[in-house]
Amino acid sequence: MNFYSLKKATLLFVLCLTFGCSAATVKNVNHNGFSANCTFEEETNIQDIAEQLDRIPLSEHAKVATIELLEDPGDGIKIKETDREQDFLDAALDYCKISKEFWIEGYLSKAIDALDQAYEFILKVDPGSDPEFIQQKEDLRFMISKRILEIHASRYTAVNGNHNAIPLIMNSYVKQEIQSFQGREKKFFIESYKRSGKYRDKIVNSLKEAGLPEELSWLPLIESGFKVKALSGARALGLWQFIPSTGYKFGLNRDTWIDERMDPAKSTDAAIAYLKELHQIFGDWTTVLAAYNCGEGTVLQKIRRQKINYLDNFWDLYEKLPRETARYVPRFLATLHIMKDPEKYGITLDEPDKPIPYEEVTIEKQIHIKTLAKNLDIPAEDLAALNPELRYNVTPGTPYAIKTPLGKGESLLAKIADIQEWSPPERAYVYHKVRKGETLSFIATKYHTSIRNIMWANNIRKKHFIKSGQKLKIPVAGRGTSKLLAKGAASLHNGKYTVKKGDSLWLIARNFNTTTKEIYRLNNLSSTRLHVGQKLQIVEEESQTKSSKKEIYYVKHGDTPSQIASKHSISLSRLLHINNLDMGSKIYPGQVLVVSN
Repeated sequence: MNFYSLKKATLLFVLCLTFGCSAATVKNVNHNGFSANCTFEEETNIQDIAEQLDRIPLSEHAKVATIELLEDPGDGIKIKETDREQDFLDAALDYCKISKEFWIEGYLSKAIDALDQAYEFILKVDPGSDPEFIQQKEDLRFMISKRILEIHASRYTAVNGNHNAIPLIMNSYVKQEIQSFQGREKKFFIESYKRSGKYRDKIVNSLKEAGLPEELSWLPLIESGFKVKALSGARALGLWQFIPSTGYKFGLNRDTWIDERMDPAKSTDAAIAYLKELHQIFGDWTTVLAAYNCGEGTVLQKIRRQKINYLDNFWDLYEKLPRETARYVPRFLATLHIMKDPEKYGITLDEPDKPIPYEEVTIEKQIHIKTLAKNLDIPAEDLAALNPELRYNVTPGTPYAIKTPLGKGESLLAKIADIQEWSPPERAYVYHKVRKGETLSFIATKYHTSIRNIMWANNIRKKHFIKSGQKLKIPVAGRGTSKLLAKGAASLHNGKYTVKKGDSLWLIARNFNTTTKEIYRLNNLSSTRLHVGQKLQIVEEESQTKSSKKEIYYVKHGDTPSQIASKHSISLSRLLHINNLDMGSKIYPGQVLVVSN
């Protein structure tokens, strides 16, 4: 077929798709190449076709060319090469416009056929080195690819009330997961179903409002077992198992006190937004579920490497997905099969838990859940269950809508002014100067703490990166140097210590909060060798007399250094000095302070 006949055939195909083949009766044209169901029993005059062309989004150039073709079927036209390439591009663009019109009208198959023809014309274009042709060709190629994806997606979109859009497929993969739920995972399945009662009704309502399938309400069963604080190895958290970055993308806040990934209502809204976005990308729910589990990037990468139409057969894509993700879709489908008829699969489901009715009250004080529960005369576990997003069971100290059991809101507002505010305990610290040969492990053992705590307190990123002479802040929770001194002083007699089996100079120095160098000096030692029964002078006689008079005081809630000093008839400066504190130091309940007359 020469180019003129090809152009004629192209325009006739437009007419066939749009108005039926009765509109396309033209002599001397071979119609065998068309897939449309053409009949040529009735002719339509050119004037009628011209009027019909006004109703489709063709360019003026294409409309004129069509009329000219029908008026003059001659084959004697010669065209310049550049005009030929541009005509191919114009024809492809016109087919894209026609495809969009078909899509809007709901004729999806015709819309796809038109895009197929558009792509055929693009393949005929040889842009050479002309940048304009190259750009046009790439733009059209992108437009066609995007439009095909959108049309496929619209085939499955459940925005018109179709809540049964997820196909209940049964195959060997699904059967395998059903057998797992019947066997080793049976207890998990039954317990997860029981927990689902607390949250599922609200999840179903949210899905209905969003126009998504109700069956998606069972996703948290395989995601988290309906545990609001479920945490995976990949740091995915909550009912819907959001990782921090994805949660942030869909509006879930996370700070020191709150992590909204654990809030059932907010995380459900985020999950629905994510599922809708994925559905716009992939179009079918099986692929959407796979992408929800491992991320759209992973799925798209696998799709790009396939040589098949993944939209027609997800299970070919399934074979190429990571093992965990590959099981995800059949596990979900297995769940749907079991929920549809649990008795058929030998599973007896108990009555699900009932949701706790609640009301919200906005408070601004930082209060511990246990304190609130005690004032409201309710179990602390119930209050914590209503507010799982509180990371440490403490309200943040900024305006916060706390959930309370129904009927307790007014009581909380009435008592809030008298409820004691919570203040976080501060760590006790001692300072250590690193000596040659010391490691973090050695230092951590010496002060009864952990390497991790020392690294955190000193912002050390590499655990082996310390150097001689470096000054480290050592967190010693619940104990301080003064406690060690007071404990050790009680076992001294006249400032002397009797060596026991297993002692070493270093252990003795640590127990009495002194140094090996000081013990060397006081006892004129020439080596570190000790023997059982040996008497060692640990503190000088004057120091021993002073330490024997020291008393221990355990800090209580609400205490301040000034109050403690006044209570024990000691100056504030003296109290701070003997406990290695300064005016900026904080004390916390349970901390041990040494006080003296």
